[in-house]
Amino acid sequence: MAHADPEPTREDVEAKLDELNEQASAIVEEYNQAKEDYDAAEKKLEELENQVGDEEDRYNELREQVAQFASAAYQGGDLGAATTALSVDNPEDILNQSADIGYLSESQRAALEEFAGSSERLIQLKEEAETAFEESKDKKDELEEKKQEVEEAIEEQEELLAQFPGSDPTGDSDSAGGATGGSYTGSASGNARSALDFAYAQLGKPYVYGAAGPDNFDCSGLTMRAWGAAGVSLPRTSQAQAGAGQQVSRDALQPGDLVFFYSGLTHVGIYAGNNQMVHAPRTGKNVEVVSLAGYWDSEFQMAIRP
Repeated sequence: MAHADPEPTREDVEAKLDELNEQASAIVEEYNQAKEDYDAAEKKLEELENQVGDEEDRYNELREQVAQFASAAYQGGDLGAATTALSVDNPEDILNQSADIGYLSESQRAALEEFAGSSERLIQLKEEAETAFEESKDKKDELEEKKQEVEEAIEEQEELLAQFPGSDPTGDSDSAGGATGGSYTGSASGNARSALDFAYAQLGKPYVYGAAGPDNFDCSGLTMRAWGAAGVSLPRTSQAQAGAGQQVSRDALQPGDLVFFYSGLTHVGIYAGNNQMVHAPRTGKNVEVVSLAGYWDSEFQMAIRP
């Protein structure tokens, strides 16, 4: 006789959600890195395409000069030289047949040599652009794959939360909904103050993976924009941000420090003082201020001062 599986306890659900929170955070940061890589590949491709266009313009301009040399040779009765200049596809071949282009002046030879160089650059740039195009395609495929992984992890998380409301180990309060914006009233000054002022102004805005404002944020998107408002440039992902400052111990935290969680450093917030942090938590919740006691204390890994 088959027996029904026992109903999971609250501890079971919290443990599973804890696992899903860490998993989703890791995949989101992988998505962010894939997005960074794709954007970089697209930028490189665009730059190379612009260079190809510029070089093609120069190549055609120089080719016109070579055609004029050939026309002058023809009018001067040097039919052999004209035929050589007009019929050889590779400009280097023209230079190699120097016996046939004795009619060229020094400046004309220099232009022809530049034409040969332009031809080589054009070939190389087109090859580089083709490679960049393939790289961009690969990065886009990787990005789409990561997006699918993120959405699957979020769906599993949301299904469990719908089944067992109030069991989120990151905190019982539901930060979704309500007014947005707030004011930081702590003791931070200078750049840290500017970063916290920005972060507090985002309170209540929804968490959206891959977002970095102005209306939605993920964890590293919020920290990047907050410190950006203070004039400090941070990388896009939480793992990269972990290397973007001086490491500080848990008991030496100051307002404005970045605090990192989970073994892969896949979640980040901004320490606000009084054992609190402001962060963008996960899908379904909004930017909020939470205590660093309990769950977040158990998941704390390291902190830096940008």
